[in-house]
Amino acid sequence: MVTAQDPHQTEMTLEQKSAFIRQKLDELFPQPDIPLHHKDPFTLLVAVVLSAQTTDVQVNRVTTALFARAHTAEGMARLGEDEILRIIRPCGLAPQKARAIAALSRILVDKYGGRVPDNFADLEALPGVGHKSASVVMSQAYGKPAFPVDTHIHRLAQRWGLSNGKNVMQTEKDLKALFPPSAWAKLHLQLIYFGRQYCPARGHQPENCPICRHVVIAAKEESK
Repeated sequence: MVTAQDPHQTEMTLEQKSAFIRQKLDELFPQPDIPLHHKDPFTLLVAVVLSAQTTDVQVNRVTTALFARAHTAEGMARLGEDEILRIIRPCGLAPQKARAIAALSRILVDKYGGRVPDNFADLEALPGVGHKSASVVMSQAYGKPAFPVDTHIHRLAQRWGLSNGKNVMQTEKDLKALFPPSAWAKLHLQLIYFGRQYCPARGHQPENCPICRHVVIAAKEESK
């Protein structure tokens, strides 16, 4: 069994490093909540589509108003693109998102009886839904093994030496190989919260970071 030892104690294998990181994340965020407000797979899907290039806080403000008008695929399809756009305009890329939400709602009604599919192929075929968005729905709405990796998680994995992937797809593959499927959904949320609170892209001070001050600084010291 891999132990989550402090990296300063001895040179770590990749497995030991990942165990250490997981232990730290469990200490700091034992029960992370899904940051996007939703009540079912459809409202989560809409919120995830809205989240691109928009903060979760802004998405939650917008969806409060949007879901008050329509919270099902049928209702959203009736609401229509123009009214969706009026409500979600504070979000980045609002015209494209309104078009996608209206279109995917019609497809869900016409093809799936209003239900959100629970497989990657059908989810990724919906307008505005990429692999990362589909992974969020699969893991958080349906409890199926998936590890959503966005640019922020990609950055953390590279910073900590968990992946040297050139893109998020390779990083996702590397992280899945390091962590058990049962931990993927929770780790996705923990990494999001950790990156925001302790490990930002800019102005980051590794010596003050609960993970970087061990993993990153120790690695630099070993390379001297």
